Amino acid sequence: MNHFGKLFTVNIFGESHGESVGVVIDGCPAGMPLAVEDFIKDTERRKGGTQKGTTPRQEEDLPLFKSGVFNGKTTGAPLTLLFENKNTRSGDYEKQRAVPRPGHADFVANRKFGGHEDYRGGGHFSGRLTLCLVAAGVVAKKILKGITVDATITSIAGEPDLEKGLQKAIDQKDSVGGIVECRVKGLPLGLGEPFFDSVESLLAHAAFAIPAVRGIEFGTGFKAADMFGVDHNDAIEDQEGKTLTNHAGGIVGGITNGNELVFRIAIKPTSSTPKEQYTLNWETGEKESFSVKGRHDLCIALRVPPVLEAITAFVLADLMLREQKVSRIFS
Repeated sequence: MNHFGKLFTVNIFGESHGESVGVVIDGCPAGMPLAVEDFIKDTERRKGGTQKGTTPRQEEDLPLFKSGVFNGKTTGAPLTLLFENKNTRSGDYEKQRAVPRPGHADFVANRKFGGHEDYRGGGHFSGRLTLCLVAAGVVAKKILKGITVDATITSIAGEPDLEKGLQKAIDQKDSVGGIVECRVKGLPLGLGEPFFDSVESLLAHAAFAIPAVRGIEFGTGFKAADMFGVDHNDAIEDQEGKTLTNHAGGIVGGITNGNELVFRIAIKPTSSTPKEQYTLNWETGEKESFSVKGRHDLCIALRVPPVLEAITAFVLADLMLREQKVSRIFS
């Protein structure tokens, strides 16, 4: 459903063109200082319109605290945050109601929910909901004292030169994808469980909540398939578990090994492209050509780093609480 985590839990709600989107976070330790200003850095990084290649839709994205904060500190009760939707143009979607967009959830949502879904801007399937993930990440990062989580774009349209990759989209009047890498430093050894709650399993689960993710790899990733075992194995150097190499990406047996956590996600090209496409008109039953209108990103990957940091932070915060490596009371 819309719920993730065991002790530090995240529940997101809302639609792209509804009154608001929001998140309920349970398990947040009491006594943690929390203010609107804490959210601005990461929510601004996620915004469209602030960098070339992103949607011109602009929202304030300032959180409204509805529960869980009193006198500037968390109370230990569920933390509810709302973000208002003020800059919507729903008419852009009314015009194309009869033609589900290829690559979007329009068709499957209609069939699953019997036509009752809010289709404006993608509704509950929209990337607008990643704002809720970022908000949860801001809170989680406060819990991860001494641990740094950083995500960066490593390529766009197959180009390490990001400007060159983005120019491909501009020249073709089409959308492109990219690769985003996340690195976590300062993690303790021993987080995670074998099999279903392995660190990789949980991070992958949360990562695929980010719309447009098409793949994930840890450490050396898919290149490991071309290596010999003696080359891929990370030699242990000391009692703290430091290794000579880090092909495993900081995780062995589903458990953190004390080294830097490294993983990457692949982001598909934005499905909404101005290029002419074919799709089914479900009112006429005929296939027809159309072009997606409205305000969209040329490259979604540009806005993904703060979202990837966020899901990483709340996965790790949950694991830290399970291992009782986080104080539940902030002084």
